[in-house]
Amino acid sequence: MSVARADPQRLRQGIRAIFAAGGCAEGEARDVADHLVEANLVGHDSHGVIRVAKYIDWQKRGMVLPNQAPKTLRDEGVLLLLDGQFGYGQSVARAALRSGIARAKAAGVAVLALRNVGHLGRIGAWAELAAAAGLVSLHFVNTSGFGILVAPHGGSDRRLSANPIAAGVPMPDGPPMILDMSTCVIAEGKIQVARNKKEPLPADAVVDGKGQPTRDAEAFYANPPGAILPIAGHKGSGLSLICEVLAGALTGGGSSHPDNPTAKRLVNNMLSVLIAADGLCGEPAFAADVRRLKDWVKASPPIAPGGEVLIPGEIERRVRAEREKNGIPLDDATRAQIARAAQAVNLDRAEIDKSMA
Repeated sequence: MSVARADPQRLRQGIRAIFAAGGCAEGEARDVADHLVEANLVGHDSHGVIRVAKYIDWQKRGMVLPNQAPKTLRDEGVLLLLDGQFGYGQSVARAALRSGIARAKAAGVAVLALRNVGHLGRIGAWAELAAAAGLVSLHFVNTSGFGILVAPHGGSDRRLSANPIAAGVPMPDGPPMILDMSTCVIAEGKIQVARNKKEPLPADAVVDGKGQPTRDAEAFYANPPGAILPIAGHKGSGLSLICEVLAGALTGGGSSHPDNPTAKRLVNNMLSVLIAADGLCGEPAFAADVRRLKDWVKASPPIAPGGEVLIPGEIERRVRAEREKNGIPLDDATRAQIARAAQAVNLDRAEIDKSMA
């Protein structure tokens, strides 16, 4: 399986063209494409353009709807409950977060509950959006049933969603600290990437349909299917359960269960907490303390020769710099999937192939 590099800007243009041809308005096509390419740029290929073909397929099947806006279900000032109306997560969540950010900046805090929205993509992007506005944020995400992929600690089959958590901290005089993690060992998108590249999965990440450890990506998609394991055993499993409560039960979108009304379509739910430091300790004190914390932690002597202590978000920035210079790596299978998605919306495959050059 060969891998070639794609120019990020040309790739954005090609992906935008696919979603525009599929029926997305210009702004939404831009939001979706930019978000996906951005995920590739920072090294999260599992949430990048490998998703294009799946999104187009879901749209054609009515599982995700273009050009939807978040609908307000409850507005209590600092508490806001929105319904995504099964729209594209990249555009709906951006609009929802902007509302939450405005309220947090005015009141010092906001709790935003967003339910029934399409795939939200890389959750760290939403923490970055809040940090750019000067806000500390926490984000908890689940699916309501379609994305049940993870075995609970001690279990052998799928019962939980991947349940990502993100947090963002604006940093004085520098880029933000962004934590973006799943409560399971490996994202399902990374299994897709490994499958496309015909590479083995990491050890101790997945069990097959019989509950036995496997490194074969195909075993995850077999019948019966395999399951992903939670991070850190019982700790990750417990954190995943809490994520189900916060993102699923508390938003009203539902915790992961195959009997949910929305379990036949990919639906994400997200609870976001947005906090302005000025409303608590004050911005100057906050900025001084997080700067000191960062410097203190990074000054720890590396355990490995030539190593260093990294702050959340640093790896992504380094990958971005390399990929902006050298291009985004795309394997043959992913390129073929994107080309087929373009053909499905009646675009010239040759033009899309050029965007991936």
